[in-house]
Amino acid sequence: MNFIIKPSVFYITTLFVGLFFFQTATAQTYKLNNSASELKVKGTSSLHDWELNTEEQSGEAEVENSDDLVIKTLSFSVKAKSLKSGKSGMDKNTYKALKTDKHKTIDFNLSSVSQVEKVSENHFKTTVKGDLTISGVKKSISLTLNIKLEGSKLLIEGEKSLKMTDYGVKPPKALLGTIKTGNAITIVFKSVYNKQS
Repeated sequence: MNFIIKPSVFYITTLFVGLFFFQTATAQTYKLNNSASELKVKGTSSLHDWELNTEEQSGEAEVENSDDLVIKTLSFSVKAKSLKSGKSGMDKNTYKALKTDKHKTIDFNLSSVSQVEKVSENHFKTTVKGDLTISGVKKSISLTLNIKLEGSKLLIEGEKSLKMTDYGVKPPKALLGTIKTGNAITIVFKSVYNKQS
């Protein structure tokens, strides 16, 4: 018995199979390059402004279709004790406030993408939502990100203003309480994710 496949059925099947393999082929995983990335925490105090720099961070992103910038996953994690101000006294007070003995990392995990605007070729402005966990307290936040695809790199820049008390963090004090840290902080980041082969 001979089976004849109708041309229309054959073409439709081929089209769907082709689309499936195209999407699979274009899905790319990127991992955060710690040495090339920056994350700063900026704040104020009754004496002067201050800044913490991150020495250890990690993360992962998956872009399903780079032409339309379909972000499937996005995460980053900062080792809490790698936040450094250049002053050991301030660092000690920061770790105490963040309860770093119990909560080792500060984490962000993407939950949804609400807007993608193409600025230019391989350059996008996006609005995303995700869960930010600080000192064991998890809250949903919105982030506006500038994202660029440059060769094998995914570049992500943005900033977010927060209140420490929203995460159960008591603003640190120094010199027997004479120097008080402001409640508001701003997290500024320039992250470089490298494509994985």
